[in-house]
Amino acid sequence: MKRVTVTAQFPCDCKVLWDIVTDNKSYEWRSDLSKIEMIDENRFDEYTKDGFVTHFRITAKEPYREYRFDMENQNMRGCWSGIFESCDRGTQITFTEEVLVKNPLMNLFVKGYLKKQQTKYISDLRAAVTR
Repeated sequence: MKRVTVTAQFPCDCKVLWDIVTDNKSYEWRSDLSKIEMIDENRFDEYTKDGFVTHFRITAKEPYREYRFDMENQNMRGCWSGIFESCDRGTQITFTEEVLVKNPLMNLFVKGYLKKQQTKYISDLRAAVTR
């Protein structure tokens, strides 16, 4: 499995970040998505702007502290965790993504791809907080 962790601080209350990240019905702040379909309260599908779908199943949701889910699409399967912590300047988030790619050749590129995706997610989240 390949693992990527990103940590960032935001000058706002933990509840603000939590509400944005965990509200799967309001995805418009995400620049990489065209839609999210809710399957039930613990499962949802994300669609990229190109129509590529990834399936998610929430495995932990401790308000203002921890959010975790499993994910799978045609190229990979894995898990994601988000840890939310108060800090001097507001809130620190730590997001970790671990994936196993289905095509061994993709192992050469997946870590860079995950870093790029996490960076985009943090950038989009920063923009959403300031709206």
